[in-house]
Amino acid sequence: MKSRGLCGVDLLVSDEHEGLKAAITRNFQGVSHQRCQVHYARNLLGMVGAPKRKQLAADLRAIFAASAREQALRIASTVAQKWREKGYEKVAEHIEEHVEECLTCLSFPESHRRRIRTTNGLERLNQEVKRRTRVVRIFPNRESCMRLVTALAVEHSEEWLTGRRYLNMEELKEHRREEWEAKDVVVM
Repeated sequence: MKSRGLCGVDLLVSDEHEGLKAAITRNFQGVSHQRCQVHYARNLLGMVGAPKRKQLAADLRAIFAASAREQALRIASTVAQKWREKGYEKVAEHIEEHVEECLTCLSFPESHRRRIRTTNGLERLNQEVKRRTRVVRIFPNRESCMRLVTALAVEHSEEWLTGRRYLNMEELKEHRREEWEAKDVVVM
């Protein structure tokens, strides 16, 4: 993507795939990385038995619902201690070591957070591609498949630009400006 002209990236959202993390580190230095909260929760819920999953899920929702990074980290610390006392040392360690990767979205405007906290947007596009290509079943050649997938991607992009906006970038610009102004006030 970068070799095809992708630039101006502020945030990358992914699961914990080691190849993706390595590519991000190698090709997008300085870009913020958000670990998908849904994937993280699924991984963590797999560490406890079924009777405890609702309780752990509620604790994770409390962390992810925090309005500020510091607040989320305080809640995470309390949650980790709670699970350690219950005898779930691995769950506690995992929260202490990895939950911060899921909180990058808190440094973006509040209106953006629900959209950038997970990979749901990309997964929805992938579902639509799968649904549309399954109908065709057999493509006569590679190019015909690429035309259909490209048309779907263009349609999706146009919807974000002209229809209901997925993210309002003006809000991000304003948020960044306010951050810089706050830093200037602190420095002086």
